[in-house]
Amino acid sequence: MRILSIIFFLLLTFTSFGQVIKVGAKHFNESYILGEMLSQLLEDEGYEVERKFNLGGTVVCFEALRTGGIDLYPEYTGSLAEEILKSETRLSLPELNTQLQKELNLEISSSFGFNNTYALAGTPETFAQLQLTKISDLRQYRDLSMALSYEFLKRKDGWENLKQAYNLQLDPVGIEHGLAYQAISNGKIQITDAYSTDGEIEKYGLTLLEDDLGFFPEYYAVAVFQTNLPVQVKRILSKLESQINEDEMQAMNSEMLYGEKTFDEVARSFLQRKNLASGSKSRASQGMLKQIATKSIEHLSITGIALGLAVLFAVPLGILLFVFSSVSRPVLYVVGLLQTIPSIALLALMIPILGIGKIPAVTALFLYALLPILRNTTTGLTSVDPVLRKVATGMGMTVFQQLRYVGIPLAMPAILAGIRTAAVITIGTATLAAFIGAGGLGEFIVTGLALNNTSLILQ
Repeated sequence: MRILSIIFFLLLTFTSFGQVIKVGAKHFNESYILGEMLSQLLEDEGYEVERKFNLGGTVVCFEALRTGGIDLYPEYTGSLAEEILKSETRLSLPELNTQLQKELNLEISSSFGFNNTYALAGTPETFAQLQLTKISDLRQYRDLSMALSYEFLKRKDGWENLKQAYNLQLDPVGIEHGLAYQAISNGKIQITDAYSTDGEIEKYGLTLLEDDLGFFPEYYAVAVFQTNLPVQVKRILSKLESQINEDEMQAMNSEMLYGEKTFDEVARSFLQRKNLASGSKSRASQGMLKQIATKSIEHLSITGIALGLAVLFAVPLGILLFVFSSVSRPVLYVVGLLQTIPSIALLALMIPILGIGKIPAVTALFLYALLPILRNTTTGLTSVDPVLRKVATGMGMTVFQQLRYVGIPLAMPAILAGIRTAAVITIGTATLAAFIGAGGLGEFIVTGLALNNTSLILQ
């Protein structure tokens, strides 16, 4: 029996090598650290890890997990219960796990140990001046300068229901979470939402309002994954059980934000201190120039494929619309409507259909590139001198010959101008593809915004 156990263990160890596990993370610093911890634990056991960090909020990560774009990602129990399951009652960890398995075929690990709950934060001076100590004190105000993260504004456990529960009259605006703290320290806003383990709370000396009605559920950090994830991988994830307390997590967040350390270094240092991994250098670590080169290639490949497909599709379609001019107007109208859809919305709409990664990004960029190429092709052909077309007809040329020898050559400058415009649009819009795990130069911008790191954005 003992020999069989050893053989089984060796088989698990051997088969782990070369198996790729896709680890996701939301676009804020704590999720980066936790995602990196999970990645390094897996790499330490011989697994190859593909990191899909910078994904949009809870819903984006969940859709990526559901569609197979990622295999696991760090999440919080309150978010799963409130935002995903839409539970009307508070669920314990076992109850949450049971309901996730039953309804969504998902599973969660044991808690990592800390509760990162939502809170409303501001400076002690502001709260003292306004006589605020708990959330219910906000009822007396209608015009405070409040800015909340976009996800918090729309979550089930976010602002709308919080406002209703406390009978508040305030009307906040949206702000990127990573920029809110700087706005508070500069006096631009008075109140924002915070995660209780944010490193900025200690850095800026902020005060949290007491949730005196107990509106927010507990947000214990866990790993969430498909139930068919290999048992060996689940065992590795369980190493983080009860290993991190609130103070440790806040210290790591602060260390990454203000200690000039990457989330890779912070995660590796923690795992080494806890003797959870060897502490060897992560396979994901790269120099700055190598990262820029890698992301530039990803960016150009995404835009190049999308632009190439758009040219192959839109130019022939534009020629057909010129020949059959009666359908030109409605087709251009429909393509024009696609151009008006906000790029981040179009990318998000692609997730339930195509998952995350390069395929939905290329599809969205392809749709954005259609209009300028299609419009310029039809406009260029229509603008050809009518006298030249009559001469071509008089020479006995067929419609195809007129297009080949007269129309297309003379319309080529307009067609190329449309392609150039499409290229500019796709290259700029492709930066947002980082929100759905497509990579590219947008990763520097998204990560830099989350960490309020200007130098990272400038990369």
